[in-house]
Amino acid sequence: MPLDGLKPPVHEQILQLQNKIQLFEGDRKAFYENSQWNIKKNRETILRLRQENKKLRQKLADLLAGEEKIIKVAFQEHPCEQGSVRHKSAEGAIQVISHRLCEKINQLNNVKHQVEVRKRRLEELQLHYSTSAQEVHDFQELEEGNVEAAKTLRMLENRLEKTRFKTEEAERITGMYQKLKTHLQEENLHFQNKLDVLEAEISCLCHELGDLQSVNTDAQHARDTARDQLLTQEETIYRERKAREKKLKELKKLTEEKRVQNERAERRHSQKDPATFRTEELLREPQYTKAAILKTKQAMFTALEAFEKIRSATGVTDSDTVVARFVAQEKTFQQLEEMRTEKEEARIHLQEEKEALQLKFQNLKYSGETRLIRTQNLLKELQGHQQEEEARCKTTKAELDNVTQLLLNAKVGVEHLASKVQHIKLESGHFVSTQPDEKASDYVLDLLSQTEEKLLYVMKSLGDLDQNELLRRIEEVEFHSKMERKLPAYNTRVKLPMAQKADMYYDEEDSGEDDADVVTRAALKRQSQQIIEAKTKRHGRYRKKTGKQ
Repeated sequence: MPLDGLKPPVHEQILQLQNKIQLFEGDRKAFYENSQWNIKKNRETILRLRQENKKLRQKLADLLAGEEKIIKVAFQEHPCEQGSVRHKSAEGAIQVISHRLCEKINQLNNVKHQVEVRKRRLEELQLHYSTSAQEVHDFQELEEGNVEAAKTLRMLENRLEKTRFKTEEAERITGMYQKLKTHLQEENLHFQNKLDVLEAEISCLCHELGDLQSVNTDAQHARDTARDQLLTQEETIYRERKAREKKLKELKKLTEEKRVQNERAERRHSQKDPATFRTEELLREPQYTKAAILKTKQAMFTALEAFEKIRSATGVTDSDTVVARFVAQEKTFQQLEEMRTEKEEARIHLQEEKEALQLKFQNLKYSGETRLIRTQNLLKELQGHQQEEEARCKTTKAELDNVTQLLLNAKVGVEHLASKVQHIKLESGHFVSTQPDEKASDYVLDLLSQTEEKLLYVMKSLGDLDQNELLRRIEEVEFHSKMERKLPAYNTRVKLPMAQKADMYYDEEDSGEDDADVVTRAALKRQSQQIIEAKTKRHGRYRKKTGKQ
């Protein structure tokens, strides 16, 4: 554009306008094409939506027709209700019917309530009527003079009323007890589980208590040990401190004595100072200058001052002794340094050993507790087994005592029986020439076999005798024994020296009074009678029992 504000030429303006017209035309075509495409797309969408709307309307009509059909079928028996649900959907019809149903239920409940109220009123009126009728009847009976019947009736009514009250109370108490019983039965179903849980908790707590007690015991033992060690160390430190104080006092005393001696020696040699004479000699020498003399005096003064300090500290007056002490001090320092190095190495080694032992102690402590618990459990099991074995041992010992007592009683009985038949001599058999050995293990069996053979021999011998004669002899012997027992003490029988045949079935020693455990003559008579009867009933001969070969 020109800078002076003049208009451009006409052809340029025309070109500009043509360009603008072309741009506008292109925009118009693009807008037209876009609009046509949008119109086409919207028409397609409208057609599709119309078709979908038509389908939905058709479906809705079908549903409404179906619901109307269902409602018509449902209310076929109730034509009066069809008008209220006409032109309504299924949900609307259900809602209307539900509302009416609620109204009917409310009306029914109201009617039931009124019926109950009227029933109670009727019962009250009936009770009042019965009471009034009873009173009228009682009054009539009183008027008629039947007083006793009225009293009896009133008494029975009172009893009936009391019985009714008692019955109601008993029913109430029974119901309460039934509830309690049901509650207890329900609790009983879970009582065993709760009891098991509590027992398990108690056992766990007992184990924990045992562990804590063992840990507490170990802690107390460690505390007591540490306390004893602390007391021992305190006593040792106290004794060492006392010893150091005592030694320090002795050294101070010795140092004071040395200092006094040095002061005395200084006072004795103060009149003749070798340093003064040495200075005068140096002044007389011509080769020394004044500066050298002053320097020498200063060095000597410094040496004297240092020597005084060394002498006051060590208590030594001779310089050679001081030098020797310094040399010895150097050796002592070297020895102490070597000892310090050795002690440091020993301390490090002991520290390592202490840490290793501490770690080992911790491991042994915890493993020892576990081992101790296992050992305690094993000890408890072994103690239980020991108690069982001791109980079984006691039972076995009691049985052994019973068997031993029984065997002793049997042995005593067999020996007593054998003593009663010891005068009988066997003619044949195993025990004719030998007697049972008392020390043998089968002594009782042998003695019993011998007694059996003797009894069989007696039975065989008695089988050949007359029964009446035997009884007569037994009665005669018994009569004589009774007579002998009745004789006074001063009536002594003297036996004549005449030969008498010994009775093999009678023992003079048994004629006296029998003991409580000895067989009496009446018992012997009964036994003989039984033996004779058994002998007469049996056929054949008794077999002798042969002894052990």
